[in-house]
Amino acid sequence: MKIIRLGIIREGKTPPDFRVPLTPSQCCAIEKMYPQIKMLVQSSPIRTYKDEDYLQAGIDVVENLEDCDIIFGVKEVPIAALIPSKQFFFFSHTIKKQPYNRDLLKSILAKKIQLVDYEVIRDSNHKRLVGFGRYAGIVGCYNAFLTYGLKSGRYQLKPANACNNRMEVEQELKKVDLPSDFRIVLTGFGRVGHGAVEILKLLPIKELNPSEFLSEKTDQAVYTHLESHDYYAHSLDKPFDKHQFYEHPENFKSTFSQYMPLCDMYIPCHFWDSRSPKIILQSDFLAPNCRVKVIADISCDVAGPIASTIRSSKMAEPIYGYNPSTGLEVDFMDPNAIAVMAVDNLPCELPRDASEDFGNQLIKHVIPLLVGDDPDRIIERGSQTNTQGELMPDFDYLTDYVTA
Repeated sequence: MKIIRLGIIREGKTPPDFRVPLTPSQCCAIEKMYPQIKMLVQSSPIRTYKDEDYLQAGIDVVENLEDCDIIFGVKEVPIAALIPSKQFFFFSHTIKKQPYNRDLLKSILAKKIQLVDYEVIRDSNHKRLVGFGRYAGIVGCYNAFLTYGLKSGRYQLKPANACNNRMEVEQELKKVDLPSDFRIVLTGFGRVGHGAVEILKLLPIKELNPSEFLSEKTDQAVYTHLESHDYYAHSLDKPFDKHQFYEHPENFKSTFSQYMPLCDMYIPCHFWDSRSPKIILQSDFLAPNCRVKVIADISCDVAGPIASTIRSSKMAEPIYGYNPSTGLEVDFMDPNAIAVMAVDNLPCELPRDASEDFGNQLIKHVIPLLVGDDPDRIIERGSQTNTQGELMPDFDYLTDYVTA
């Protein structure tokens, strides 16, 4: 029986990322499920699970991964750490031709590495199979209430990154104290949106459908979860067609402004196509009946669909203020400011929980394909490059990107 050696590389990106693709117990479970797999972990001083945790689980900790066949990471692997002719799995952030990672993809091709990018590991229906989106939603929604507590002065929550785990986060939520007429709007139904809903359901907040939210007065905190047709309409007032919206979003207009007189907090969790119209313009915030005070932009499209997201923020200082009159950043406690939470690496705030959730997805959707059949060509279709130093056919569009 041929042994397949799977390695976990130390994260080398700055600022450091504490997450892991597989936890010690998951590594142990993989070896038990698949006797042909041997797990190796590269020594690291920063990850949330220490070398000792892996050693105690019976997993070998090594200084280099030269003997591995397949190597798993989380974020971009530094060019100096790339090992020629190996198969790597990580988030490369190159599929949108991000200029800051052009040299990384060039090096991957030069070193004849097969790069499998988590972002493009999809099933036969093109649905993503692995990602950290759920915990982006969970942490981002928690941060929304942390932000409101500070902005309103009604309560104070411990930052998620100062909590030991999700269990402590849930205990902190018991401090949340909302006005009886508090109203929240949430957009996005993917992993991120559903993660945010997990937090909302832990609070005494009633869900209303969009029609009820717009028409009913309530004496309790409420939220509504919007589909794209709830806040977009055809520019020519034709009936909304979801297929047409995804094919030609430029032919649609935002109708989100109807929610702004009824919304204290907005939590964007949607995917936004750059061809789509903006959702909230600066002028929408200037309407005299605008009620929005907090925007927890989990999607975090800077200078994108929401005018107040003028930059991303970091864990250490997750909140900034947006002055609708000037379009400039101010202190979020300014009475005229909208408090914006736009942290761009939310899952890092609960690295253990996020890592475990991600590892479960790998065990379910990826690891079996490495030792058995892959009839839907999931790994092949998720590979940007091959070990001949070539872009795979689905990624030919990156040719000009790597030759520039």
